[in-house]
Amino acid sequence: MLALIALVNSAVYLYGRPYGVRNHIVETDLADRLVSAVVMVFADSRAYPMFAFLFAYGVARMAPERARSRNLWLIVFGFVHAVLLFPGDVLGLYGLLGFGVIATSRLKDRTLLVLAAVWLVLTAVVQGGAYSMPSNGERSFFWSFETADPLAALALHPVEWLMTPFGLFGVGAAALVGVWAARREVLAEPERHEWLLRRVAAWGITAAVLGGLPSGLAVAGVWHPGVPWLVAAVHAVTGVAGGLGYAALIGLISARIKRPNAVVRAVAACGERSLSCYLFQSVVFVLLLKPYTLGLGGTLGSAEVALLALATWLVSVLLADLLRRKDVRGPAETLLRKARELRSSPV
Repeated sequence: MLALIALVNSAVYLYGRPYGVRNHIVETDLADRLVSAVVMVFADSRAYPMFAFLFAYGVARMAPERARSRNLWLIVFGFVHAVLLFPGDVLGLYGLLGFGVIATSRLKDRTLLVLAAVWLVLTAVVQGGAYSMPSNGERSFFWSFETADPLAALALHPVEWLMTPFGLFGVGAAALVGVWAARREVLAEPERHEWLLRRVAAWGITAAVLGGLPSGLAVAGVWHPGVPWLVAAVHAVTGVAGGLGYAALIGLISARIKRPNAVVRAVAACGERSLSCYLFQSVVFVLLLKPYTLGLGGTLGSAEVALLALATWLVSVLLADLLRRKDVRGPAETLLRKARELRSSPV
């Protein structure tokens, strides 16, 4: 999940060239065009719904009071993260989603799935409109990523943070399905739900690939959609299916791991410290890519920045595993826990 998020987020930092479909820079090199298409088809609008499903699944299994405290502090963390580093932050949005999970905890299963379907329709409308604006070669959002003045860029961050949910509208549907899945312990007992997981993985990922292909071809510059709204809407809706498919695939894989090896333990350590690893990505990208730091976002292509994203994720996995070996929590997880304890302690 964090590897896919790194691929998606890193592309936002590229600047200094004309912008095209979905605010991606217009590439001329074949390798860059190919990587842009692959990231669009397999990760864009697919990683965050997977994140939302897993997040809602976890919140639904928490005690309500613990979940409320965690959600509140996620919003605080998200605001600080957005203002100082990355205005495309999702921590705040997921904190709000967490409160939504608590509010829907008493709904019937059928009602949850009906609401998820309705949310998909809204996703098609909202994201279809958000990403179908004709491009004139300029950024249509996240203007701070090409702003050389750090103070001016930071001033734009809160506004851009408030705009982010419109580009991630589909996560609401994924979260509702996550609540439904948590009630059945689908991921906690994957062996018992293998039939369901197999079908969700197969159909979800297939839908995501087919639905993302038009946007991928458009980003690669080999096809120009005649109905941009429809392409954007299909990309968003199938992205939710893809996120659920990825989560199901992870469940199937985990069911077959009887004795975790070093690689599995390292990736699991990253998952246990996912908040720290997510923030670590932003620190690396800002230091290397922003125009008021090293400015590599103005020279790297899509292929190069994708390699940087995967390398950043790999380093975060290695650091998380090092902390695991020392039996130490991630710094962000430690801070979140202390903040919650401070709030709950008597005055």
